[in-house]
Amino acid sequence: MGVAHKLAEKSVKETKVKPPRYFNRELSWLNFNGRVLEEAGNASYPLLERLRFLSISGSNLDEFYMIRIGEIRDHAAEGDEERTPDGLSPAELLAKVGAAVYAMLEKQQSVWVKLRAELDQAGIKVTPPETLTADELTWLEGYFHEVFPEPKPIAVDNEHDLPFIPNKGFVLGVECESETPGAPARIQAILPVPLDIPRFIPVPSNGKLTVGGHPVLRFLRIEDIVAFYADRYFPGFKIISKGLFRVLRDSDLDLEEKAEDALLTIKKRVEDALKRRPEGPYIRLDMEPTISVSLREFMLRRLGVGHGQAFVKREFMGIADLSKLIVSERKDLQFPPYEGRFPERVREHNGDCFAAIKEKDFVVHHPYESFDVVLQFLKQAANDPAVDIIKWTLYRTSKTDLGIVRALTDAAKAKKEVTAFIEIKARFDEELNLRLADELQAAGVRVEYGFDELKTHAKLGLIGRWEGGKRAIYCHLGTGNYHPQTAKIYTDLSFFTADDAICRDVARVFGALNDRRIPSALTTLANSPHGIRARIMQHIDEEIIYAKEGRPAAIWMKMNALVDLAVIDKLYEASNAGVAIKLVVRGMCSLVPGVKGQSENIEIKSVIGRFLEHSRIYCFGNGRGLPSNEAHVYFSSADLMQRNLDRRVEVMVPLTNDTVHEQVLEQIMVAMLKDNEQSWTILPDGGSVRVKAVDGEQSFNAHHYFMSNPSLSGRGESVKASAPPDLQW
Repeated sequence: MGVAHKLAEKSVKETKVKPPRYFNRELSWLNFNGRVLEEAGNASYPLLERLRFLSISGSNLDEFYMIRIGEIRDHAAEGDEERTPDGLSPAELLAKVGAAVYAMLEKQQSVWVKLRAELDQAGIKVTPPETLTADELTWLEGYFHEVFPEPKPIAVDNEHDLPFIPNKGFVLGVECESETPGAPARIQAILPVPLDIPRFIPVPSNGKLTVGGHPVLRFLRIEDIVAFYADRYFPGFKIISKGLFRVLRDSDLDLEEKAEDALLTIKKRVEDALKRRPEGPYIRLDMEPTISVSLREFMLRRLGVGHGQAFVKREFMGIADLSKLIVSERKDLQFPPYEGRFPERVREHNGDCFAAIKEKDFVVHHPYESFDVVLQFLKQAANDPAVDIIKWTLYRTSKTDLGIVRALTDAAKAKKEVTAFIEIKARFDEELNLRLADELQAAGVRVEYGFDELKTHAKLGLIGRWEGGKRAIYCHLGTGNYHPQTAKIYTDLSFFTADDAICRDVARVFGALNDRRIPSALTTLANSPHGIRARIMQHIDEEIIYAKEGRPAAIWMKMNALVDLAVIDKLYEASNAGVAIKLVVRGMCSLVPGVKGQSENIEIKSVIGRFLEHSRIYCFGNGRGLPSNEAHVYFSSADLMQRNLDRRVEVMVPLTNDTVHEQVLEQIMVAMLKDNEQSWTILPDGGSVRVKAVDGEQSFNAHHYFMSNPSLSGRGESVKASAPPDLQW
């Protein structure tokens, strides 16, 4: 019995209530974010990297509220009794989420207190204005008058409308008593905190204060400056209480406001929805405990936020903003810089991507291998007179590093036929994608916006090139976005191929998108919304048959989320048939592992570390167990979620090239399953426990392994021949 099974069995015995058939997806996501938060206390990480994990946990939680909670709250308010797969009504779910969030917020505050003490010792200090010297206070006075807008306190009472407070906006709540005869005895007011001023203001330093040879860096919080000068806003009044509020708004786009919207183009509907987003209803209120009870109750009532979505924070509000303290002056407190290697296969062909691909398919493992090869592939196509067609999908890309966009515009200016399929409904990137679409169109690129009812999430590129009087097709297929910045911190796969069957299928997908048709069934690739689910179900059924015949039967999968109930039920069926199932699920997971008679042959782990695990890989033993040269191995742009399988354009790519097959299965997947330094085992009660090496087991960190060992691409070696013993399965 493995360690994971022992933990699962122990968890089942200690759980008084029988484990459910499914985990709730929202509560599962909160458990995932709890694992992210735990990394803020990982002593093996440098100090500022621990602060980064704390910040990420805050940013994640904000987005969770902005997207998921509004819909649940609306259903609860309407008295909707439709239950989730785990049996919760909207009201019950909202209460459970509120309790879990409260515990997480409390944990974030305690983590911040510990990290702040360490930051102080390291010479990075968040200091209140009261601690400044006389000279520094003189500087602050000048800074306040020069930079801050004209003070505009706003009375809050039943006779005045509450002013607009933007999403993630701060206001200082103030309660004052009059010192002037004849004036109102008491007033309540709010002071908006400027959003166009950085959250942390560096205090000028003469460089004399140092810690460990580094200058001491001190910062003032913008809200502390507002509070410090609050009395300037209320002449004739004495402030008796003050404290900070922070609001979150529902930010999910509603593209179906009116029936007549269907007559508008998808571009116009997204543009109109973006105008409404800043005015979404308030969904959460954070506040400091120093705020008076009367002002607190007034704000809750006027904002329409229930007590279950209001949280008192004692130390720091807006945890996501702590990333601003990861300062460039203290590289010693961060991970050592890492630059991915340029793929050896392309180097062997003197940088000629077409020659490298023509020799043999190859896969690039980001960020361990540089995303620059994708950009070079496209730039080479843009500058190659033999290339006449370029088709590319764009879901997310960088706001600043626009290499992909520049290459596409250069190709269009060179009179090539260039088409960009831009998904303008990519959440929180809608405005950027609309701007990029306009820029591309202005350069002569044909821009297609996709479907009203589907998102185009597939990561595809196709290049047509004339060679010897015939057009050759070269394709790129990936698991990650064409985003050069996230490609440095997300683990993803880039697959380059000139395989006729795959390239024909990619051309069919682009043809369907071009005609605004949902892609039909393909010959080699599987595609959503009609094919990926069927292909996965088919392979699971095959493993069930192998298990019943007494042959080896195994399934390995790696993904970001597993919440599709039909797939989960099929995996339960496979487990009960004796199929050995190992899953690596980074985030949401509704499958309950390790339950006798339901999922006793299923183990689930989550890997959280320096890089964000983003690639999706699906492996089936094909009657020979795993790993095996005969296994069916795929990578995909799709997670196992209903939206990916039924409401998006996605592709799943079979890996038939021996070297690529071996690299993905016997290097990447084996490393994920062997990792015991940055992994968590998911338990039947919904919790998770950190994996640790036991019984003399060698420690293994998958991220460190890939940073230290070159990819198989272009080496012409097998994993069995070249990998160190600790990677052998």
